[in-house]
Amino acid sequence: MKIPIEDIVVKKRIRKDMGDIEALAESLKRFGQITPIVISKNNQLIAGGRRLEAAKLLGWRTINAVVSESSTELERLELEVEENVQRREFSMEEVADASKKIYSLQNPGFFRRLWSAIKRLLRKLFKIAD
Repeated sequence: MKIPIEDIVVKKRIRKDMGDIEALAESLKRFGQITPIVISKNNQLIAGGRRLEAAKLLGWRTINAVVSESSTELERLELEVEENVQRREFSMEEVADASKKIYSLQNPGFFRRLWSAIKRLLRKLFKIAD
């Protein structure tokens, strides 16, 4: 659900270093908000502080949020920690593989461009939807 950013209550958080908020803001701008923030029933931020700060930086008025059923301070704290701890970074090999695939898709070789042109022509001739 969308919630006005000004309605979100941010109390003391575990994370002190927000890191590169500008890079996250660029990601939000380019791809949109992939993962909603998590708030309590009374709009207190539980998880997603970096996403919230990046949205503010972009001047967003609303942000996607899910409401947690966590009712105690302990449950909210555990959820905040769990969201950050369970994240797993890509290995160097995975980053290298992804970079190669992105480069290949951004810079298709001659045969790939030729094959794509043939497919487009056939779709057009036979009126086949993508």
